[in-house]
Amino acid sequence: MHMNYDNYTDKAVALLSQLISTPSVSRDEKTAADIMQKHIGEMGLDPRRDANNVWVICHDFDEAKPTILLNAHIDTVKPAATWTRDPFKPEVFDGRLYGLGSNDCGGGLVSLLQVFDILNSRERSYNLVYLASAEEEVSGKDGFERALPQLPPIDVAIVGEPTGMQPAIAEKGLMVVDCVAHGKTGHAARDEGVNALYIAIDDIEWIRKHGFRKTSSLLGPTKMTVTIIKSGTQHNVIPDNCEFTIDIRTNEFYRNEYVLSYLQKHLKSECRARSVRLSSSRIDPEHPVVRRCVSMGMNPFGSPTLSDQALMPFPSLKLGPGESSRSHSADEFICISEIRKAIETYVSLLDGLTIKKAQLS
Repeated sequence: MHMNYDNYTDKAVALLSQLISTPSVSRDEKTAADIMQKHIGEMGLDPRRDANNVWVICHDFDEAKPTILLNAHIDTVKPAATWTRDPFKPEVFDGRLYGLGSNDCGGGLVSLLQVFDILNSRERSYNLVYLASAEEEVSGKDGFERALPQLPPIDVAIVGEPTGMQPAIAEKGLMVVDCVAHGKTGHAARDEGVNALYIAIDDIEWIRKHGFRKTSSLLGPTKMTVTIIKSGTQHNVIPDNCEFTIDIRTNEFYRNEYVLSYLQKHLKSECRARSVRLSSSRIDPEHPVVRRCVSMGMNPFGSPTLSDQALMPFPSLKLGPGESSRSHSADEFICISEIRKAIETYVSLLDGLTIKKAQLS
């Protein structure tokens, strides 16, 4: 079916401009959620809400059919100090819409809503759910995780993160581990005490040199990087503890729980994870959604960045307008042509798609 997507693009850009004008840093998204709820209602749809998560379910929902989730987040990071424009003033220049959250992931957020509206009125072999979720940038418990139990059972999700409209069919997990090396205080001028800093240095050197055996064709190796270290009180006192932090990005072969246990076994320092819930995610390359993407000329890849996919206990992929390299950067923008292309691509991908309902174990 040939469609003119200009009108849908205009609606998406107008909504995104309104959202840019509304500060929605993580955990402070109430006004943006109000806008989304009001806008969805004005579209003639029936929005539902919990905290700052807003969602809508297709009018012809049928429990016997599989369900596709269209998801993107409404929150943003804080604006970088190097912005040369007002991050909360939407400006269109040379075909680009500038503003905080325009690329990450406002473009996907507003595009997917238009796609939901288009497909909601068409005959489908599946149900559609659209969710604008909160707290994605901080993996907060009042974001996607809070909304999920209130949604129908989901069989596959499309997450509108900026991927240049190429399907990210795997993404690395994240685990932050805080470590403490314990020593014994003493005077630096005498041969006494146990230097916790030296213990930490040995552990950090082990981390720096260690490589996990299983490397992913999509995501590469599981990567550990020490990013923070703190120790000592004054120059002449042997430090009795040294604290350091490890940023760990796991591939699909290593669960966060396993990596934590592995560190606790091999390091002298005490290791404690802030959370183990953000594991790597992956969708089967033979899944009908992925195969449809490939048939349309798209190229699946593995993403190093984290999203709400980490909280999804069902198959999912990232596919959205914009580029990941623009995210969290000063003078962030999305091209209006990217929004139009996204709407058209999503509709082509989903219209007539057939998927199977997941078998519950």
